[in-house]
Amino acid sequence: MENNLKVYKSDKFDVDDISGLSLFVYPRSLFIFAKDQNQANIVIHHYNEFSLPDLESLFSIDPLLRQDVPVKFYFHQSGFSLVPGVLFQPGKEKEYLKFAQEVPDDAKFFFSPLDSNNLQIVSFISSKLKKNLDARFSEVTLHHGGCTFLSYLFKERFNLIGQEILVNYFRSHIYLASFTDQDLSLFNIFEISGKDDILKYILIAMDQLKYDRNHVRVSIFGATEPSGITEAWGKSYFQNFKLQNPHANQNYSHGFKHLKSENVLETYWQYD
Repeated sequence: MENNLKVYKSDKFDVDDISGLSLFVYPRSLFIFAKDQNQANIVIHHYNEFSLPDLESLFSIDPLLRQDVPVKFYFHQSGFSLVPGVLFQPGKEKEYLKFAQEVPDDAKFFFSPLDSNNLQIVSFISSKLKKNLDARFSEVTLHHGGCTFLSYLFKERFNLIGQEILVNYFRSHIYLASFTDQDLSLFNIFEISGKDDILKYILIAMDQLKYDRNHVRVSIFGATEPSGITEAWGKSYFQNFKLQNPHANQNYSHGFKHLKSENVLETYWQYD
């Protein structure tokens, strides 16, 4: 795993300054953000090739994961459900999730509020992983990875036009959100093999929502040079197309050269 590791850190990084960790567990990569007592990021570890079973070995290999500090885990996975806040009842997570996918008998559920508690995003992990986390860290908070993108979009909703499709690209998958008149109409995660799949899912969403191709605005976050997602590519299909970077709620101590090349959403914005 060390061969897949990229390290970005402050010029004055000291492991003793770490007061908390945020882990963003993607289907094929892992980002570990270490923060100081002022919530500034002081070091980031990025494992470029990763799967969830690798996490167990990283607990003993990665020096950041050996720190006894509060930890927040964000799981980017297909098993989630969005539930209106007025309907949400703790204890019924399995009922909400069974519409998304089959839920294991040993599932441990967690949920996070969005949009001033108007929405809850419900998800789960295995009981084995939950036990491992609780055994290694004194304070563990679990969130679905989609919280970050959704929380940003809800903050920006009043800047949206009547028909919006917004995509967060992260290599093997995308989140796709649609807003109609500033209200969330659709949100899901899709596995992709390339930019043609992104186009396919955008067009399917437009068809389902009966959006006007000449009016809808399409925005993509997280595009990288290897992805081939460019302004020219998008504008060859959509009249109103933009590559976006989110406004930032993240602070960094001095340093972090080359971090922008990652262009992952959480380097700019994190749900908390």
